[in-house]
Order: sequence, then C-alpha cells, then structure tokens
Amino acid sequence: MLTSTYIHIPRIGRTIEERIWSCGIKTWSEFAECQDDLPISAAKKRTILEGIDESVQRLRARDSGFFAQSLPKSEHWRAYSDFKDRIAFVDIETTGLSPNYDYMTVVGIYDGKKTKTYVRGIDLDDVVCEFAKYDFLVTFNGARFDLPFIKHEYPEIEFNQLHTDLMYPLRRIGYSGGLKPIERTLGITRSEDTTGITGFDAVRLWHEYERGSADALELLLKYNREDIVNLETIVELVHPKFVEHAFSAACGAGAR
Repeated sequence: MLTSTYIHIPRIGRTIEERIWSCGIKTWSEFAECQDDLPISAAKKRTILEGIDESVQRLRARDSGFFAQSLPKSEHWRAYSDFKDRIAFVDIETTGLSPNYDYMTVVGIYDGKKTKTYVRGIDLDDVVCEFAKYDFLVTFNGARFDLPFIKHEYPEIEFNQLHTDLMYPLRRIGYSGGLKPIERTLGITRSEDTTGITGFDAVRLWHEYERGSADALELLLKYNREDIVNLETIVELVHPKFVEHAFSAACGAGAR
C-alpha cells in the first residue's frame, strides 16, 4: 500500500490521491507510465514525480523515519508490509488508567517471532533500549494509553517510529469496541487460562504477585503475551480490508 500512496508528498492531498486511484492508477510505477492520461495539472504531475523519486530512494534505503514524518499518522498503517521486518506489537499492563497516579507493571513486545515481557522491579528499564530497535509500532488504543504511559515513565524514549493504533483503522472498516470483542468477532480465541480476563483482573493479578504469588505473575504475563501476539493476527486478517476500504473510498469520490 505504501507504493500506492501520494499524500506524503508535499502539497499533495487526499483529493489528488483519490483522483489518481479513481483513474485505475495505483502504484508509483503506473503513475510514471500513465501520467499523460491523468486529469491533473502539469505542475502537480512534476511534484508527484519528484516525490515518487525521493520515496523510492527512501524506501530502498529503509528510511522508516522519512515515512513516519511525511505520512499522516492516521495513515501509517500503509507502511506495514514494507517495514514489518522491524516491527513491535506493544501492550502494557498498569495499576490504573492515569499515568499521573498509576504506574506500569508490564510491557510486552512481540517482533513477529519472539515475545518479550518486561516486569517492574525486574527488568522494566530495559525497554528504553528495546524500543530503539524497531521501525514500526503496532498497538490498540496505544496513542492515548500505552505510549503516553511509557513516555511518562521514560521521557527519553522518542517514539518517532511509524505507529499504527489499530483501534482507529479498525473503526473505519466497521470493527468498534475493545480488543477482546474485536478478537471474538474475527474468530480469534484465547487460551483457557486467560479467557475472560480483563484489564481490571490484570491489576488484581499484579497486586497478588506483590503479595508473593508467582502464579499470579505467570498468568499476568501469559495474558499480556496473548495480547501482543493477537495484535499481529488482527493486522494480518484485516490489512487487506484496510487497503480495500481506502481504494473503494476513492472510487466513490471519483463517481461523485
């Protein structure tokens, strides 16, 4: 989808991008081949061609920062397929909802191959170096919750990567509500041990661990691991729908 994108190019907005798509031109290479047939001014075409040239070079150089800065945040999902080799699916557990009064207990990170869970009082500080390894972050409600919590405790983390908060693109294609209901709608199941566990239970499990229950921590970590692994499952299931929705919206705009 990234190589079908034009809105990251300066002075090119959604109207122009949708006009290009509505003409059946999806990729950068197709634009270069078919530009003469497009109902776009010569000046805009030059701007787009220059933007495509830079974008190809930046993508070839794996410059995720360029796309993180130039793409609207709501459209970072478009870069998923191109940067998922350095991706982190992220979810945190906390003692409450406010970073000003509560604190993180667990940070879970899944790179598509291995899960890593960082625990307060054991190795939580290691997340500072860990986040620097990734070009792309995926969360659910992370823009409002997870990342601000982490940033409050570790302000030195920049979070300048590409980031998709799945809650928002999922809403666009009709999936609303929390993570667990969306999982059920998509047919994603949890283990017997964690089925029915909620964020409130995660707080309870942490306090049980503080009182000496190793089993409570083990269950909390299992719950967190399933959260982050399921984020990848959701993306893989719905990403084609994100793409279809984007293109179908352009076709509707063209028809109008």
